[in-house]
Amino acid sequence: MIELVKSAVMQAADLGGPVVLVLIATSIATVAVIFYKLWQFLRAGVGRHKALREAVTAWDAGDRAAARAALGRSKSYLAPVIDMGFSGQADDLDRLRSEAEARFARLERGFRFLDTVSQLAPLLGLFGTVLGMIQAFQALQEAGSQVDPSILAGGIWVALLTTAVGLAVAMPTSMVLSWFESRMDAERVIADHAILSVLHPQGRGVSAASAEMPVAGQARHA
Repeated sequence: MIELVKSAVMQAADLGGPVVLVLIATSIATVAVIFYKLWQFLRAGVGRHKALREAVTAWDAGDRAAARAALGRSKSYLAPVIDMGFSGQADDLDRLRSEAEARFARLERGFRFLDTVSQLAPLLGLFGTVLGMIQAFQALQEAGSQVDPSILAGGIWVALLTTAVGLAVAMPTSMVLSWFESRMDAERVIADHAILSVLHPQGRGVSAASAEMPVAGQARHA
C-alpha cells in the first residue's frame, strides 16, 4: 500500500512538477485540520444545546431550581458561561459575551489556515500551469522547423494538470470552511439569546408585577 502511494506521488510529481507535490502536501494537511475540527466540534458539543435551552427557558420563566437542574445535565461548552450568569459571578453583558467569545475563538482555530488554502491553492495551480506552458514552448522552440503538434499538446495538458489539482484542493476546502463558519454563526446566535435571557429574564418582571397587585388592592380598600 505504501509503495502504491509512493509511486502515485512520484508519477504526479513527474507530470506536474514540484507544484503538484506542494499541493498534495497541502491537501494532506488540510484533511488533517478538517478532521481535527470535526473532532473538536463533536467533543465540545457544537449544535447540541438541548439541556442548555431548557435551562435558559426555565430561568426566563422564573423557575430557578429547574434551570439549575437542566444546566447540570448540559454537556455544552457554553454551560460554564450560563452558569456564571446564574450564580451572579458575571452580571454584565459584555463580560458574558467575552467569555463566550473566548470559547468561540478556540473552536475557530484553524479557520485561517483553511481560508488560506482555499485562496492560494488555485493560484499555486495557475503558477504550475504557467511554468508548464513555458517548458512546452521551450520544447517547441528547440524542435525548430520540425514541429510536432503532439509536443505542444502534451505540454499543455500536463501544464493544465496543476490548475486542476489546485482547484480540486480549493473547492472542497472552501465548502467545508463555509459549513464551519455557518455553524459558528449559529452558535453565536444561541449564545447571545441565552445570555440576554439570563440577564433579563421575563419571569422577574412577572414576579414583580404579581407581588405588587395585592398591595394595590389593599390600598384601594384602605
